Amino acid sequence: MKPLEKLGEATTPDGTRMVLYRHDGAYLIRADGVELMSTRRHLSEDRLAEVACEPLREATGARVLIGGLGLGFTMRAALRQLAADAEVVVAELLAEVIAWNANPAYDLSAEAMQDPRVRIVHDDVVRVLRDNPAGFDAIMLDTDNGPEGMIMAENGRLYAQRGIRDTVAALRPGGRIVYWSVADDPRFAGQLEYAGLVVQVLRVRAHDTSGPMHTLYVATRRTPKRAREPRG
Repeated sequence: MKPLEKLGEATTPDGTRMVLYRHDGAYLIRADGVELMSTRRHLSEDRLAEVACEPLREATGARVLIGGLGLGFTMRAALRQLAADAEVVVAELLAEVIAWNANPAYDLSAEAMQDPRVRIVHDDVVRVLRDNPAGFDAIMLDTDNGPEGMIMAENGRLYAQRGIRDTVAALRPGGRIVYWSVADDPRFAGQLEYAGLVVQVLRVRAHDTSGPMHTLYVATRRTPKRAREPRG
């Protein structure tokens, strides 16, 4: 069996230890020993971008936000969907994760990060949302494991009611928000609906032929009901 090669580590604000490994040509990140993501299983991360950006394929000047760089799969999938004049803003809390992806010695995202459409922001995605009211045509959120089973406590506010309101406020008319989650969470879907969103729940495999099922919450603003015309 080939050994697990440690390439780098980082510590989150709440003390969670994040480690990047390489094993038999694949890369993975573990958080306090728990596998968070891997280059072997990323179909649901690709689908996150495909679902969010599909309505924007022919749009000019589209601007989208990705919360969490991870191993770069959602960013790269978004670039495949969007036109040459789009802007893909990626908010990543950990400088080390940005550096890992930018390192040309690793088979990750160095080339994609040179795409002129990409803007990497070393910041908390909550702050980026609050700083950009009505700023994005699509918002993709893949921080931690989703609303349930979070590994990093600081991510919890993104899925709380105020975090949802901040996300909705950053969305342009007609846009959509897509949340990635490791598991189905009906309570969170209810929170999105309470915030005035129409929610579609999609179940997607981690790998195209095997692996666990992950959940995507596709959320759009509810269309206000038109007032009835007064009778003659």
